Amino acid sequence: MRFSSAFALLLSLVFSSLAQAADSTVVVLDASGSMWGQIDGRSKIEIARETIAKVLPSVSKETELGLMVYGHRDKGSCSDIELVVPPAKGTQAEIVDFVNGITPKGKTPLTQAVREAADALKYTEEKATVVLVTDGLETCEAGPCALAAELESKGVDFTAHVVGFGLTEEEGRKVSCLAEGTGGQYFQASDAGQLVAALAATVVAPPMIKAKPVEQAEPVKLEYNVMTDSTLSEGGPSLGESSEIQWRIYKAAANGEPDGDYIDLQYKASYQATYPAGKYIALATLNGSIERKVPFEISDGETAKPYVNFDAGYLIISPKRTPQDAGPDEAAAVLIGFGDHSATYYGKAKFYAPAGKVSLKGTIGATTAQDSVTVKAGETVERDLVIGSGVIDNKAVYAEGGLAVESSEIFFEIAAPQKDINGDRKTFGSTYGTGTKLDSPAGDFILTARLGSVRAEVPYSIKAGERKDVVVNLNAGVLAINAPGAYGIEIIEARKDIQGNQKTVSQGYGVE
Repeated sequence: MRFSSAFALLLSLVFSSLAQAADSTVVVLDASGSMWGQIDGRSKIEIARETIAKVLPSVSKETELGLMVYGHRDKGSCSDIELVVPPAKGTQAEIVDFVNGITPKGKTPLTQAVREAADALKYTEEKATVVLVTDGLETCEAGPCALAAELESKGVDFTAHVVGFGLTEEEGRKVSCLAEGTGGQYFQASDAGQLVAALAATVVAPPMIKAKPVEQAEPVKLEYNVMTDSTLSEGGPSLGESSEIQWRIYKAAANGEPDGDYIDLQYKASYQATYPAGKYIALATLNGSIERKVPFEISDGETAKPYVNFDAGYLIISPKRTPQDAGPDEAAAVLIGFGDHSATYYGKAKFYAPAGKVSLKGTIGATTAQDSVTVKAGETVERDLVIGSGVIDNKAVYAEGGLAVESSEIFFEIAAPQKDINGDRKTFGSTYGTGTKLDSPAGDFILTARLGSVRAEVPYSIKAGERKDVVVNLNAGVLAINAPGAYGIEIIEARKDIQGNQKTVSQGYGVE
């Protein structure tokens, strides 16, 4: 059996069984760039076009059928998702025509595509079925397993079936949870042999109808009895498999507070587990800084669903020397603060914060900038933090146009041009050694250099985002003295002061 004909048989059985089981269905079709990959010498998109053209005429005309496509317009976008044919009766020919014109090119935002398909079917109000045909795994940082739990809990009678088009068995396990978590089926379409076995075992029989509770039924042994979930805003999308969420599970004391040490620790926004029946307290923490307490109770034969709304947003802060900079400056430190929490990031800062005001302070060397941003629950805020700093390549020479100073002992320091009432200058950063650089605030400053007993300086001006060479002329030389048998060597100025004393320039112990 050729792969294309086997895949046609699979989809035929899927669609025909869906026609019996659901009144309204949306097919979510993968049109990402990987659909140009080949199976048996033919591209997967070519096989899909041919298969859909053969299969759709067999779907009941009473079925409301729609088509959602992703990855067909933009090469690098995770939002390239389009409901090209809204669910309605008699749309088969329209779907075939659109699929024939698809040019795969983009990413694989399959989780969000299934979510939007479910929304298009009004899954919280009506019975709805989604068929996902994908040749790859999620590439847009979303969790299909967490989505399955959300759709199953909120849907009236929602089912998702998944067709793994050319996926390996390991890849299939990573996406099959979308079907298994909603009472649907996963169909492996890797090769003809596996496809035939899958059809014989699962597809030939119509999909199981979800059972309704029966009074006085025998206790049901559940695979798990706790299913957590979390969002940034009420009614917002699940945070899925994000490891930024920590769940600590405690038994509940009589006063409703955690009793003793935690009994489980998980780093995932949505996870499943099994605990003994009883009352519990979950402490859910986002980003190590936002904590929520969630009491829940587990009863025999039921699944508890602890849920937390963190009422928070996501911030992306890019520190830059000028607004025109293409990207963030990795040398910058960004101090963020909200409530009693503060943290420092280097380069681009990405973090969650509770809804409200967040303070920002950016630092590059001695240059600082402060700002604040107000974030709303569920939103993502991207903001540039401009820190007006430049860079000087600090250098020194012994004489104008002469040799460069090569020494790790030379000390460079940026200072203000004006002195205070005590004759001191404010400093803005320092370093030792030639071949180094200094971050400098924008404006007018002095670069000083000290080596041995020599001190020299040069004024300079610099703009934010500018980099320039600043060279200090020491107007000095190197004196080497060898005094065999000497206890120490002292160099003094030849000139005497008014009291006849001569100032010591340098001194040391030893014969050199």
